[in-house]
Amino acid sequence: MRNRLFAIAAIAGAMAAPIAAQAQTTITTGTAGGSTVVIGEHEGIAADQRPAFREYIVRERVPNYTIPERVIVGGVLPEAGVTYYDVPQSFGMTPYRYTVVNGQTILVEPRSRRIVQVVD
Repeated sequence: MRNRLFAIAAIAGAMAAPIAAQAQTTITTGTAGGSTVVIGEHEGIAADQRPAFREYIVRERVPNYTIPERVIVGGVLPEAGVTYYDVPQSFGMTPYRYTVVNGQTILVEPRSRRIVQVVD
């Protein structure tokens, strides 16, 4: 009887896992090299703030860096040659930095230099 209860509990837990995963507050922003890059819902530049953020980048005259690789979420930027800037608080608190590479404004995780969002 005890084994039967454990089996029922295990099945119920397995069935509830996909529902719990859907309730998480993260957004998958892309994949690269077989690994999924996931950032929190409020960690990147929100969709309604992206036009103002792009205008800010133009006003600040942030230099464009050119690299031979494609700029994709999950990609890693070179160790040298790219400067990262703090995101102004008016666009939300974020642990990430921004830069412009190959004409695209991107958010980068500063320690790993991994691209977490391409601000389109």
